[in-house]
Amino acid sequence: MDASRLTAFFEENFTRYDELGASVCIWHQGEIGLSLAGGFWDRQKNRKWTTETPVLIWSATKALASTCLLHLCDRENITLSRHVAEFWPEYAKNGKAETTLSHILSHQAGQPALREADVKVLDHEEVARVLERQEPFWQPGAFHGYHARTYGFLVDELIRRIAGIHVGQYFRDIFGTPLRLDLWIGIPRELAEDVAPIQAPRKANDRPEEEPFYKALADPASLTRQAFSTPVGLPAPSQMNRLEVRTHVLPSFGGIGTAESLAKFYYRTFCEPNYFSRERIQQISATVASGIDQILKIPTAFSSGFMKDPVADNGDKLRQLFGPSASAFGQPGAGGSHAFADPENEMAFAYVMNQMEPGVFPNPKSLRLVRSAYDQRV
Repeated sequence: MDASRLTAFFEENFTRYDELGASVCIWHQGEIGLSLAGGFWDRQKNRKWTTETPVLIWSATKALASTCLLHLCDRENITLSRHVAEFWPEYAKNGKAETTLSHILSHQAGQPALREADVKVLDHEEVARVLERQEPFWQPGAFHGYHARTYGFLVDELIRRIAGIHVGQYFRDIFGTPLRLDLWIGIPRELAEDVAPIQAPRKANDRPEEEPFYKALADPASLTRQAFSTPVGLPAPSQMNRLEVRTHVLPSFGGIGTAESLAKFYYRTFCEPNYFSRERIQQISATVASGIDQILKIPTAFSSGFMKDPVADNGDKLRQLFGPSASAFGQPGAGGSHAFADPENEMAFAYVMNQMEPGVFPNPKSLRLVRSAYDQRV
């Protein structure tokens, strides 16, 4: 891979886009094709950022949780068409008996928020109990809508019911330790102080295509607002820097890691048949829900476990977060973190940073790197 143009774009992130500290890693055809790091760990610029700097990856964590449940289902010969209530009997209450595992994994479960507003985000047991007893906001499978906070609780509870351990432990046992990844859902306390502090966005969103989302988010009565604020707690990015939050298992948005480990995870898991067969990887990459997102208010698409680029009626992608390939899938995170796998082109990409930017989806800091990688026909 010719790294010169990619390196130039990456360096420009600091001079043109006010990046503070960041890393990018691209795996291609069995090896690291590019790994870059630059900037600083802290706002005071006292400590340099390196390829080994861990940082919060926000919702990119969802992909780790999804992969754990998919692996567990494969291991136990559980098809995704089976009902959640087979493994979590209490979940069958109030119109949820027909909810399938695929509904959960593709954001079709109708559970994007909690109807009880005082449940704390750090209380897994209480969140799970509320999800059990409440009615869904739509009939499961009828629509899809991004489960910003609740997704991780739904997936984690299923893993706890089937495997008897939480998703953070499952990830370390099956992926983190065997692959030697600096990647965690709940980082060990002895490593927590090395995590780069996350910095809140310093400007307002300026993308017209995302206005429907921000308009809905500004309405206190909207389901969009509820989806991003329930269960309650941790409303400010700075609160994610607390040690007790970094060490907590938050599979929707609390993962921590490096770009090298995140890209390696995607490559070893989905570009090679180490954990899933080639046929299974094709199934995992298939879109199962698409159209206007009930929460984000713009077109989105999901496979069973991952975000996809939505496509128009003629088959063209409406956006290319994951490059031009139809096989690509992944999960971005708030503020600019981004990661995906492209099995067809044998490529995995990851970008992590500490200076957040506004926006629903990844911004030019990572997307220019994605485009450049494909322009070189990697």
